[in-house]
Amino acid sequence: MSAGKQDFSRPQANRLTEVMVVASSDKAVVALIGLAAAIFILYRIYIWLQGSPGSFMKDRVPINKVIQSHPSIALLEDAGYEVIGGKLKIPLSFQVNGAPMYSRLFIDYVASRNEEHYYLVILSRPRKELEFTGSGLRDYILPYLLIYPDCSGVLYVDTVNSNIHVINFGKDDGESS
Repeated sequence: MSAGKQDFSRPQANRLTEVMVVASSDKAVVALIGLAAAIFILYRIYIWLQGSPGSFMKDRVPINKVIQSHPSIALLEDAGYEVIGGKLKIPLSFQVNGAPMYSRLFIDYVASRNEEHYYLVILSRPRKELEFTGSGLRDYILPYLLIYPDCSGVLYVDTVNSNIHVINFGKDDGESS
């Protein structure tokens, strides 16, 4: 080569190799960020689906597929509810001074409204009437709402008068007297 001419092909080749190495590492970083974002989005969708009331209640409240016919079913359906489950027996066990004691609660039906709200249905009984007072509701309804706190409430069906009472659980903020 002549003294006045310089060989630019070699340094340019090194620069091109450096640019390609930087470009491929940038692609790897962008790909990792994209993968992390996709995993995060899928995880949040999974959590959201698990937290939706419908799926949560279907997993939490046992549903008895055997539904015995009763006139109250037509009353519930006329009011816009869909009966999705039959009678449930909830066994309870207590220890009193070391001695076991047993009891059970009964839920007559499980009903839903708009597939978002699930209600426990209790039919009135002549021998055990519900007193519509604060203490009467507490004693009769509270065990059901404590066992299944994520349900929308209890539907108390007065079979004698063909009335449905929707009972929701609310906490006293201490302001009322």
